[in-house]
Parts: sequence; structure tokens; C-alpha cells
Amino acid sequence: MSEVTGSAPTRALLSLAAVAVAFAAADTYVVVLALPDMMTSVGVPIDQLQRAAPIISGFLLGYVAMLPLIGRIADLRGRVPVLVFSLVLFALGSLVTALAYDMPSMVIGRFLQGVGGGGLVPATLALVADLYPKERRGVPLGIVSAVQEIGSVIGPLFGAVVLAFADWRAIFLINLAVGLLLAAALRSIASPLAELPADSPLVEQARQRRVETKVKRPDLLGALLLVATLVAGALVFVRPAELLRDLTWGQLFIPYVGSGRWLTPIGLIAIGAALLLVARCLVAKRPLLDLRRWGASLVEADLVGALLLAVALAGVILAFATADPKIQVFSDRGWWFLLGSAVASVLFVAHLRRAAAPLLPRGALRRTPAWGALLVSFFIGAALIAALIDIPLFARTTVYPDSQLAAALVLVRFLVALPVGAVIGGYLIRRLSPGVVTAAGMLLAAAGFVLMAQWGLTTVEEPIANLGLITGGLGFGLALAPVNAALLAFTDDDVHGVASAFVVVSRMVGMLVGISALTTIGLRRYYSEQGVIPPVREVCDGRTRCKEFSDLLRVAGIAQEHTVFYGAAVCAVVAAVLALVLFRTATATPLSTRDALSIH
Repeated sequence: MSEVTGSAPTRALLSLAAVAVAFAAADTYVVVLALPDMMTSVGVPIDQLQRAAPIISGFLLGYVAMLPLIGRIADLRGRVPVLVFSLVLFALGSLVTALAYDMPSMVIGRFLQGVGGGGLVPATLALVADLYPKERRGVPLGIVSAVQEIGSVIGPLFGAVVLAFADWRAIFLINLAVGLLLAAALRSIASPLAELPADSPLVEQARQRRVETKVKRPDLLGALLLVATLVAGALVFVRPAELLRDLTWGQLFIPYVGSGRWLTPIGLIAIGAALLLVARCLVAKRPLLDLRRWGASLVEADLVGALLLAVALAGVILAFATADPKIQVFSDRGWWFLLGSAVASVLFVAHLRRAAAPLLPRGALRRTPAWGALLVSFFIGAALIAALIDIPLFARTTVYPDSQLAAALVLVRFLVALPVGAVIGGYLIRRLSPGVVTAAGMLLAAAGFVLMAQWGLTTVEEPIANLGLITGGLGFGLALAPVNAALLAFTDDDVHGVASAFVVVSRMVGMLVGISALTTIGLRRYYSEQGVIPPVREVCDGRTRCKEFSDLLRVAGIAQEHTVFYGAAVCAVVAAVLALVLFRTATATPLSTRDALSIH
């Protein structure tokens, strides 16, 4: 592939995609501060936090479970159409979340946000592979990884700023506006064929877009049906008080049967308009949305295999994400979720062997660095989640028991260092092998965790705490770009989307399994430390509570966090060793496909 880094359309296209990834990443964390208000708005008491778990797990489910399917469609339909579709879906999910009136509608909105936000990542990584030759991908991959982590930093701050001036719904309305603006900007970019390398997959995509632009006319009827669907649907969600009190218009909101909002006249109008819109898109010659083509892409991408994999991933996600980590590893039905996941996994593997065109093409990950990237990514995720969860938790346990925001700002120091490391890692793999850079990064992350495991009751407030935070953040950042570079260098161009999706899925599953396993180990240490604490009345001279006893409990909590940090350090070391072994054939300037095949 020829050099394309000087192309202005290339830079604009990748910049917009990177901004979209950062914005979606910010939404993952913005909900943390808004969660109490979101719970109250749908009738869930603040003291019943476990009932809000679907708000979190719904997003995770959408983000992870549908990633492989979206990645495969990106291979078949092109990166830019999938990026635009993902942004529109993210915007739709934001709208549904902003208008949500009960828990199911809020979870549906968060699920759609997860699907759209997750779909941006593999399409953007594959876009880097399309636009840059192998020896020039390091820095762009580092930048994409960096902006994704910058989104993690911006998320809580963005949420705090919005909540200081407006209701939580304003967060998601801003998401709606930005998502649609980014989608429109991406769609408007037409990369000139002359500025793309001849073997780039974007050449045929650009040519096809030009042809479609010339022949396609606006579908006015489809647009009217879309407006009717959105307006009627919004009225079902919002139910304006002025209309409800009106003797005439208020009849539109009276249910025909029961008390469901969708069984009212306005609800049935919304459903009818949506069905007519779907029918229009299926039968029109030039529809507003080409559902026939997207449907064909779903079939070609192996929808059956994608659904089996989605069920398998959903079982893992629900087993871990719906549990209360303070008291249990799995949710009450966790083992049933895992059993269902195991059955779906067996069926998925069997399907891959039989299907003519499976979701993951046979041999797509046959080279060692390719499947090795999935394994390394799993352990990186298992270690990273300890930082994301337990650094704020340590701060809450010690010096900030009454301030969630102050505890979150401690994590920001770690997250600021992470994107810096990502850019450095992308630059280093121009000169060093991905295995060496990944191993160095993860050993640095392990050192950061060991330093955190020395923290005491007041260390978080002291400058010395920054050493562990910055060391850990830089280490994780260094490892991000090399893993993606190894994967993209040792997979074929026509599977970059689905392969990138599997790396992201592997890291997310590693995070879920890691937090469960590390929390279990940490809790055992906590209960062991708590067991040697004298009775409260003995410590407090007959009183039921005193500062001395509280300090003993905090020391036990610190011991728990220290154990988690040591466990995360072990995961980081395992990731480093695996990277050295599995990426040993991935050189600083990746081998050609033919050379790689001759080795394996």
C-alpha cells in the first residue's frame, strides 16, 4: 500500500472517526455521575442501587455483544457507511435515553447507545489499516487509542459540568446533536480516488458512493413517515401536560386496554408510522434507508453466527455485570447465565465449522500474532479494570469517603497519562517490535500497581501517589497500539473489521472476568483482616462506634485494595510474557502476507 499520510481527506476522515470514538467513550463514563438522577427519574430509589444495574449492563451488552457483527459488516459494506450508521444509532439511543420514562425504555436507549458506540471502534481501527501502510500505522493507531482514553477522562468532567447547569437529560440531548453532526460530517467527506492508493478498499467504496449520489433522489414519502414516527414517538415518551389536560387532545393519550403508553391512539400512530416506514424502505426503488441492502449485508455477515456469539457474550456480561461486587462474584442467576453462555459458545463453534460464509472467516486468525492479540488483550483488560474501579474505590475508602467526584479525579491522573503512553507506543513500534513495546508497557503497568499497593491511609493526597498513577497509565498506554498493530499486520485486509472487533470484545470480557476474580481475592483478604479486629465495644470502651474502630475497618479495606493491586500486577506480567512469546514474529516493519504465511 502506498503512502497516504499526506492526504488532507485522509486526515479529515480519520480525525472525524477518532473524535466520534472519543465522544462515545466519554458516554461510557458520563453516566457514573448522572446515575442517581437517572434512577430517581424512573422511580428507582437511591438506596436500591442494584436495581440500576441494567442501565450499566444494557450499555455493556450493546457495546460488546454486537461488535463482531458490526465489524464484519464494516468489512463487507465499508468503513464509512458503518461509522455513519453507528453514529446515527448512537444518536437514536441518546434520544430514547433522554426521553425515557421507565426502566425498560432507559435500558433500551442505553443498549442502542452501546451498539452504536461500540461499532465505531472496529470500523475506525480497520479504517487506519485501509488508509496507512503497515510500517506507518503505529502513530495513527496510537492516536486512535489515545483519543479513546481521552474520552474516558472527559466523560466524568463533561457530566459534572452539564449537571451543574442542567438536568441529566441534557447530557443525552447533547449526545444526540453531536452524534448527528458527526454522522453528517463523515458522510459529506468524499475522498478523491486519485488520492487513495490503488489497492485501498476505500477506492471501490468511493466509486460506489459517487454512483449512488448521482442517481439517488430524496425519498420525500419516507422522510414524512420518519418525521411522523419521531414526533408521535416523542409524544408517547414526553406526554406534555398541556395536551394531557386538553379535552380533545388528551384523548390521544388514553389507553384502549390496560395502562401501557403504546396502547394509546398516539402510541398506535407511532407504531403504524414506523411499520409504514419500514415497508416503504423495503419496497421503494430509492428508499430513505436501504433496508434491503443492509438486510443482505446482515445475511452475508452471518447473522445466525452473530446472534449465537451475542448470546454467549451476553451470558458472561450478565453473570458478572449484574452482581454486587461488594457481596458476590456472580449475580443470583450467574451460574445459569454462564451455562447459557457455554451452550451458545458450543453452538457458535459448530456453526463456524458448517457455515459457508461464517462471521469469522476460517483462517482469519490463523497466524500466531493475530490470535495472540486476543489473548494479550484479555489480560490487559483484566489488569486495566482494577485501575478503573479500585483507584477511585481506594480514594473513597481513605480520604474522600463523602465525595465521589474527588475520588474520580484521582483516577483522572491515571487516565491523563494513558493517552500520552498510547501515542508514544504508536511511535515506538516503528523502531521496535510490538512484542517488546507491549511487554515494556505492561511491566511498567505492573510496577505502577506495585507502587499503589504501598499506599496508606493518606497517600492519595500526597504527591508520591502520582508516581504510581502516572507509571501505570503510561504503561497501559504503551501497550494499546502495539496489540492492534500486531493484529492488523497479521490478518488479511478483508477481515480487519471483524478481527478488530474480536480484540475489543476480548479486552471487555477480560475486564469483566478480571474484576470478578480480583474482587473475590480482595474480599477474602478483607474478611481475613476484619476477623482479627476486636469487638467494637472493646475498641470503643462500650460505645457502638468510634474513630478508632472506623480506622481499623479502613485498614482492612486498604488491605483488600492492596490485594487487588497485586493481583492486577500479576495479570499485567502475564500479558507482558504472552506478548513477548506470541508477538515474537511481529517485527518493527511487519512482514508481507506471503512472508508471514511462510513462517506459520
